[in-house]
Amino acid sequence: MQISKSDYMLFLRHPAWLWLKKHDKDKLPPIDDDTQAIFDAGFLFESYAEQLFPDAVKLGFDGYKDYLSLTRRTKEAIDSGAKTILQARFEAGEITCICDAIVRVDGNTFDLYEIKSSTSAKPEHEPDLAFQKEVLVRAGYKVNRVFVVHVNNEYVRDGEVKTDRLCKTSEVTEQVEKLEDITRENIQKALEVANSKDCPDLSPKHAKLGAFGDWLGIYKTLADIDEYSIYNLCSPGANKIGEFEVLGVKHIHEIPDDFPLNEKQRNQVNATKNDKVYIEIPAIKTFLDGLKYPIYFLDYETLSSVVPYFDGLGPYKQLPFQYSLHVMEKPDGEVKHFEYLHSDNSNPVKPLSEALKSQIGTEGTVLVWYEGFEKTCNELMGLVSPEFKQSYEDLNSRVVDLMTPFANGHYVHKDFFGSASIKKVLPVLIPELSYKDLDIHAGGAAQRLWMEAVLDGKRVDEKDKILSDLLKYCELDTLAMVRIYQHLVEVVKER
Repeated sequence: MQISKSDYMLFLRHPAWLWLKKHDKDKLPPIDDDTQAIFDAGFLFESYAEQLFPDAVKLGFDGYKDYLSLTRRTKEAIDSGAKTILQARFEAGEITCICDAIVRVDGNTFDLYEIKSSTSAKPEHEPDLAFQKEVLVRAGYKVNRVFVVHVNNEYVRDGEVKTDRLCKTSEVTEQVEKLEDITRENIQKALEVANSKDCPDLSPKHAKLGAFGDWLGIYKTLADIDEYSIYNLCSPGANKIGEFEVLGVKHIHEIPDDFPLNEKQRNQVNATKNDKVYIEIPAIKTFLDGLKYPIYFLDYETLSSVVPYFDGLGPYKQLPFQYSLHVMEKPDGEVKHFEYLHSDNSNPVKPLSEALKSQIGTEGTVLVWYEGFEKTCNELMGLVSPEFKQSYEDLNSRVVDLMTPFANGHYVHKDFFGSASIKKVLPVLIPELSYKDLDIHAGGAAQRLWMEAVLDGKRVDEKDKILSDLLKYCELDTLAMVRIYQHLVEVVKER
């Protein structure tokens, strides 16, 4: 049984993750849209970062047969005197790794580079590189300095993409050297897990390196847990889960009253224990009284890429390509709907802004769900197209977050599960409206499908349907806000 650096990192995140990959991988869930987007960003950034090594010999592989020959081809490249090699593979008994880039210092001594699509060198990159270093050392090579090539989050596109400005290199040699002893110990433990006939404890309490949320999602597909299990407590964390398991607490209603919880968790526990909906009428009335007609319900769908598509954009900036707008002129008045969806491979800011400016008045409240996102989008569009800067500043001054009563605990239902997400609130308050009935039912999928269909030209035959599905999805976002707003109004009237 041989383990790669990706195997090793799975072990560090959770030992059972490695075991399942090696022995029962069908139990691991398929890659979702958000994870695929991360992979896609990594592949795209890597293609640019490799340009920092213009004279490199790129090996790589296409298929398993090529992969098996990669170690031999790496040695041949080194023996032939290659100074820089991309996608070199090394093996040392039971461990193997593919290095993004190695640069010869002299003889068999190399600098080691890892390419990451994050905007900084992160602590979790260090054990990855420590593993690679250990493989190279065991294979008979020396590692001089160690670097992470990552995204420069201060880069703003202006004309052709400038690779040397898009990429930033951070040295992590000292940090990696400090991990040498623990890396050897962890490699041995990982090999023992990989070769074991028995799966390690699946509990999320063992998750590390920021993998708790991801592993918790996997755990819920593996374990027989019910809806009100402790694993559905809002943002519990590995330590709390471990404490619950020690106490024998399996369900939210069993959590002791004196157990330390944050405010959102305590609200969720109380609502679950008492099977009661908590509504603070004065607080909600104060919130509603602060709104001014006409009320505009606004939602954006955005594009985002590690390599900016258009001038004025930086890595991962969220730029709207679509909006849905419901308008309520007066209480109990007719609700009108407007929308815009960009369908050309061009910068959407100007036509979208012109359409929005013509449909949204200069007076009245603009209701959104999670104002930080919409306000940031407005600020970015004002920077990209300065002629709309003042309009978006004025618009932001009128933005109010409809999520506020739920985020602040003024409306608590056990089936929100401690969340103020519209995806959690809507099915409880307005069950007849459902994202599940749509072909697109998540923002990550909306972004990816639009970019592929409009910007990348990958889905020519599907483009019309994707655009139609996007209109339905975005419209439901603002219709959901309308119905939730109306629900709050009715609740205050009734009580």
